Amino acid sequence: MARTNADQLHGTLDMLVLKCLDNGPEHGYGIAVRLQQWSADVLRVEEGSLYPALYRMERRGWIAAWWGTSDNNRRARFYRLTPAGRRQLRAETESWQILSGAVARILEA
Repeated sequence: MARTNADQLHGTLDMLVLKCLDNGPEHGYGIAVRLQQWSADVLRVEEGSLYPALYRMERRGWIAAWWGTSDNNRRARFYRLTPAGRRQLRAETESWQILSGAVARILEA
């Protein structure tokens, strides 16, 4: 199966990370692993894309971060969704559903 390229993923990365955090707090590596697993290995988010997105979303107030200890006893920065992040996730999900439906209709034409 073809992998999704970085340009295609870039436009949806915030939404996917917010969705991941909707299930509970997670550290950056855990987010990347979860997205890869949920996508059946189609999506692989690189650190160079993920961490700038996390910092941007934190600045926007969509997520909150703190330092903690990971399952393997390493220091890690954990992230959780804020109420503003939940609203953003709903808005982005609705927009994505409209866009993806339109693209599907075009591809079926």
